[in-house]
Amino acid sequence: MAESNRIEYKQQLTDSLEKEVVAFLNYPDGGIIYIGVNDDGSPYGISNVDKVQLAVKDRLKHNILPSALGLFDVIHENRDGKDLIKIIVASGSEKPYHLRKYGMSEKGCFIRIGSASEPMPTRMIEDLFSQRTRNSLSRIRSIRQDLSFEQLRIYYQEAGLTLNDKFAANLELLTEDGFYNYNGYLMADQNGNTVQVAKYAGTDRVDLLESKDYGFCCLVKTCKMILDKLEAVENRVINQITPRERINRSYWDTVALREAVINAIIHNDYATELVPKFEIFTDRLEITSAASIHPGQEQEYFFAGYSMPRNKAIMRVFKDLEMVEFLGSGIPRILKAYPRESYTFSSYFVRTTFPISPEALALEDEVKREATEEKDADDTPISGTMGGTIGGTIELTQRQKEVLSIIKANPTVSYRAIVEMLSINKSALEKHMNVLKKKGVLKRIGGTRGHWEVTLKESNDA
Repeated sequence: MAESNRIEYKQQLTDSLEKEVVAFLNYPDGGIIYIGVNDDGSPYGISNVDKVQLAVKDRLKHNILPSALGLFDVIHENRDGKDLIKIIVASGSEKPYHLRKYGMSEKGCFIRIGSASEPMPTRMIEDLFSQRTRNSLSRIRSIRQDLSFEQLRIYYQEAGLTLNDKFAANLELLTEDGFYNYNGYLMADQNGNTVQVAKYAGTDRVDLLESKDYGFCCLVKTCKMILDKLEAVENRVINQITPRERINRSYWDTVALREAVINAIIHNDYATELVPKFEIFTDRLEITSAASIHPGQEQEYFFAGYSMPRNKAIMRVFKDLEMVEFLGSGIPRILKAYPRESYTFSSYFVRTTFPISPEALALEDEVKREATEEKDADDTPISGTMGGTIGGTIELTQRQKEVLSIIKANPTVSYRAIVEMLSINKSALEKHMNVLKKKGVLKRIGGTRGHWEVTLKESNDA
């Protein structure tokens, strides 16, 4: 693959790295930089991969403004036995990005044009700066300043990380003048932010069965509680044991479900004071978040996985806690299980719709039917009688009569053959057989190599 507007190759780490990253940060689609690759795309290889990775992270952290933290990933890859470094850069929301030492000037600002990083004209710099949103979460001062972060500390400790005394500044939870910003508010132990999960009795919003708020706490905790609710409680897994295999079907694809929940929470536009909403119907799950993705090329980039994090500080925290892998991976994972049509875009919202798996519903119906048959085998005679040679009338279920008919036709028939002919599971058949033996209707002659003997004959009114 040749270099392009989104791909840059370098044989080794050079002084121009920050320039290339700044160009991708300022480019609408971001880009990817490979270190240890020749200009023709063939692997060249690098040594001391860990050392180079640390150097890259350190340089991008300290040499670019506004901060690029949360907007890049540095990944070690191996191609044809040679070590490479892949740097994924997302398009930033605080353009123009620039080299710290040159400031917001033509020497410091760059833009990707074709396969080259070119200086940004002064007019473009001024236009981009004037367009910076005033509602960036990092600039919105928290309505509360008495914030604590014990929950966040615990999550970082569980991930093997430690929050030092300067964590609020390092994680960009402060405004430029040192007050807690809205990012800090969302990550605090106590806040007014909450996310709703609703469950309905049908396919519309008329009959509400359940509505619960998850929140008023650290956004990470909110996300984990919603995942627990949807993954462990609502995403039912239907199990069936057959003579040949164990069949498992879940309502929704587990990987796609997790990615969709996390994406909705990370990329929601909290500056609108709107929050994600999760709604469960009898035929589907709907996830709605506040966001705007315009028709055309922007939506194509969205589906292709080009990452444009709306809330880079939130993204940084979730990545630190390994709740997301690398930039742009979520949507491609979802599209492996669900089509593009699962997404609906409007001026202010993005809605993801996951239908309940038809296979899971069909299996659920089959399991319910088998459970009913097992209960019938235990204690519920249906209709019909068998007239016997040893006196009295014995009541049998329709299924038990079918079992007897099969055995009469072939006294050496196996359990497995009966299971397949009746399309029931082995445990249900065993219950029917035990009832027949207990009532004296059926007995085994000769052990495992013997045969079955039916001791009663059907009466004419059976």
